[in-house]
Amino acid sequence: MKVVLIGVGQAGGKVTQALAEFDYNMGFNAVRGALAVNSARADLQNLELDTTLIGQDRVKGHGVGGDNELGAQIMQENATEVLDNMDGRITTEAEAVVVVAGLGGGTGSGGAPMLVRELKRIYEMPVYTLGILPGDDEGGLYQANAGRSLKTAIRESDSVILVDNDAWRGAGDSVAQGYERINDAIAQRIGLLLAAGEAVEGVGESVVDSSEIINTLRSGGISAVGYAAADASENAEENVNTITSVTRNAMLTSMSLPNATDAESALLVIAGDPERLSRKGVERARRWVEDETGSMEVRGGDFPLGSDKIAALVVLSGVERSDRVDKFIEKAKLAAKSQGNDTDPDEYSSDDLDSLM
Repeated sequence: MKVVLIGVGQAGGKVTQALAEFDYNMGFNAVRGALAVNSARADLQNLELDTTLIGQDRVKGHGVGGDNELGAQIMQENATEVLDNMDGRITTEAEAVVVVAGLGGGTGSGGAPMLVRELKRIYEMPVYTLGILPGDDEGGLYQANAGRSLKTAIRESDSVILVDNDAWRGAGDSVAQGYERINDAIAQRIGLLLAAGEAVEGVGESVVDSSEIINTLRSGGISAVGYAAADASENAEENVNTITSVTRNAMLTSMSLPNATDAESALLVIAGDPERLSRKGVERARRWVEDETGSMEVRGGDFPLGSDKIAALVVLSGVERSDRVDKFIEKAKLAAKSQGNDTDPDEYSSDDLDSLM
């Protein structure tokens, strides 16, 4: 699936770089262009990709200080400049645009939904948001920002692929190690998803293509991605249980949104050496995903990859009623009240939940 990435804000820029590097190192060639956008000059300086500084007349390159309303305003005022810098990147080859942002900060949480709106106004292709929720240990401002940003991003995007900042952080990680682990996990999972149909080694029996990814995400709302891998036997028949096992692990223990299992639609991609992949195992795993999600719209296929391991990538779409989202929205509501916001959001989709626009 050929995409263009636009990272907004500090976290968005770092994750975009990690995704672009993963795609390049793996030789997938799914990422056809990447740009980082920020209102803070310092956050752009260490990135090894093209960058655009916005809001210089407002904040003089110093960022918005966590004010996502200001972040949205600055993006609205500078959207033309950002889109001009995308010229030559969003070509007829591109099949989707992915806007990447941390939903807790100011520029990312405010600017990303506004940029998505502008992109959808101009382009016919799907525009997705890859959004990162703040962790439980981050402050109330970030929780309140993310609640407002999430509602707005869901409304504006074709789908919001959500990543919980606490999902893959190790218990003993420092702050820097935690973010590095999260960025690597996002790059691996989303990178493999985008690469589906762009395999460079081998020929699978039923290769997933970009249309199946787009159709899985078509239901909109919130999506989540899980991944797991295990050593494979050289004999395909001996890998039937391995394929089922890694699928279970991907969905039950390694989702980007923990405990998200009910879904409107799903996609299962089994990656590995085509000679080691069992058709029986793939079909059994797909049926298990159907039973676990309660969805009759579960797509599946192989991703040929030169490896002595077998990996499962699971994409769930329409998971907004998960326990994690409910708990997060409750925290966002309390944080908004503590910030002096009198709104009383009952759920992410409620009209009572403050929108950024």
